[in-house]
Amino acid sequence: MSYLDPRAGQTSGDDTSVPAPYAYDVPGKTAWHAAENAPTSQLPLVQPEEEAAPPPKRGPGRRRAKGGAPGVPTTSRAGRNLPAAIGVGVGLVLVVLASLLFWGPAFFGVIVIASGVGVWEMVRALRSSGANAPAVPLLAGSVLMTGLAWYGGTDALLLGLLVTVLAAIVWRLADGPAAFRRDLTASVLIAVYVPFLLSFGILLFLPDHEDGRWRVLCTLLAVVLSDTGGYATGVFFGKHKMAPSISPGKTWEGFAGSVCASAIGSALLLYFLLDIQVYWGLLFGALISVVAVVGDLAESMLKRDLGVKDMSNLLPGHGGLMDRLDSILFAVPTAYLLFALIAWAQ
Repeated sequence: MSYLDPRAGQTSGDDTSVPAPYAYDVPGKTAWHAAENAPTSQLPLVQPEEEAAPPPKRGPGRRRAKGGAPGVPTTSRAGRNLPAAIGVGVGLVLVVLASLLFWGPAFFGVIVIASGVGVWEMVRALRSSGANAPAVPLLAGSVLMTGLAWYGGTDALLLGLLVTVLAAIVWRLADGPAAFRRDLTASVLIAVYVPFLLSFGILLFLPDHEDGRWRVLCTLLAVVLSDTGGYATGVFFGKHKMAPSISPGKTWEGFAGSVCASAIGSALLLYFLLDIQVYWGLLFGALISVVAVVGDLAESMLKRDLGVKDMSNLLPGHGGLMDRLDSILFAVPTAYLLFALIAWAQ
């Protein structure tokens, strides 16, 4: 019996000559039945599968990310030159310690230089956004503010800030109203963010404070403990990102480590150096850690908006001086207020 469809055409009587297609619509028969009884010459040919191409071999210069070439300087996870970073960091610490412990006026000079360099870096960085803050009045104002803070205290510092902002405004008015409107915000930001906040270090060190050098030292060490504790905890336990859009490397676990390290270390430092009760030291260290992290995030957000990685390349392995001052700028005025509160409460 044949399962050929009579509508498909006539056969020639030769068994090898079979018309196509096959009768897949014959009642009681299925398509696979017809195919099973079809001559071999009419069966579809099955093409052999192509062999998968072997994976390409790595070329001679391609290395795994974790393996570096011999002779390349060791770098940190952020791509920093670790030997240079450690050397510069130790040098900065020694300069600050020497000015604090051996000759008081040298600390004033350190603040003046740091303030001037910070203003210069900020002016250059903000130019990438189109703002052209006047460098001359801002540099002069930074020296004025630190000097007034050294000789006149808090009220004189506020006066220096006002004079600096007015000088920057007058300087930009000479270039026309458009330049004034464009650069006013940048000028005020630089004047407040760098010399004004940094001058609170002078207020901590004022000669009328018998323990001024220890107050400054405890504040700086609290920031160092916060940074170190946050880094170590984040490396080993960090899982939950704190602000991934601003600083991808910061985690909540690292933040907890920062607060704990700074609080415990500050409690010991304030007790042995300044004879302040432990609970005040814990509060001092915890708050300094919080504002230090906020200051770090604030500058990270500013650099992200400006599209720059570092404020400058002045310090090998660190970037700019502002990249090292970001945590200190917010910590110093906070420490000044906390010490005033502790003195009032005791």
